[in-house]
Amino acid sequence: MSTRPAPRPVRTPGLSAKEEIMARLRAALDVPRRDAVTEADDVPRDYQRADDRQEVSTDPAKVRDVLAQRIADYRATVHRTTPSQLPAAIAEALDGAGSVIVPPGVPEGWTAQVAATVQVDDGTPGPRELDVIDAVLTGCHTAIAVTGTLVLRSDDLSGRRALTLVPDRHVVVVQADQVVLGVPKGIERMGEDPASPWTLISGPSATSDIELERVEGVHGPRQLHVVLVDPEPEPEPEPGSAAPDGAAPSAPTSQETSR
Repeated sequence: MSTRPAPRPVRTPGLSAKEEIMARLRAALDVPRRDAVTEADDVPRDYQRADDRQEVSTDPAKVRDVLAQRIADYRATVHRTTPSQLPAAIAEALDGAGSVIVPPGVPEGWTAQVAATVQVDDGTPGPRELDVIDAVLTGCHTAIAVTGTLVLRSDDLSGRRALTLVPDRHVVVVQADQVVLGVPKGIERMGEDPASPWTLISGPSATSDIELERVEGVHGPRQLHVVLVDPEPEPEPEPGSAAPDGAAPSAPTSQETSR
């Protein structure tokens, strides 16, 4: 390797733009490195990791609260519920929809109280057929609290990607054990199936025009509803009995947050 870089090329008569770019690249690559990173093992590993203390020790209830707030910040609607109240919360999120499509792995109990016509996707509806369906109901694989991101895997629970891009309303069910704090933990969970197609969603589809006016529904659903399933509250102590040490007061079983 040369210890002295070549002079920066300048355009001369007869030198094409491509030749000039390639010459500049060769000159840049000839500059000695100012760091000692030459092998993969030399790369610093002091970045945030999935096993960081913050990730593994933060109260899961606080992590779910962060997720709910981030999703609301994106102008999506969050429905807080419990496993026993999940069908009612899903019916509330789908209120007003006349037709709903679901991936084949969605449990039948999820749609037990849905008034709309429910169609199980068999992979045949194309964009035109999906466009006339009011809403789609799916599960998810992972939810990242800090970024408010929902991670969908192309499986029987989250469905193929077209399902979550074409209908105007997307309702996603997020279980408590699917919520992680940061991106490294989310990437670690996605590493369980690295070859699978993944879809990452942070709020409803939105963009801005040249005057920075927000426009929703350009690249996907205009409405995003997230049904966040919290654990069932602890049972109320019987009259005259003392509450267990550290027990928190029971929370309402259903709560809606929107922004």
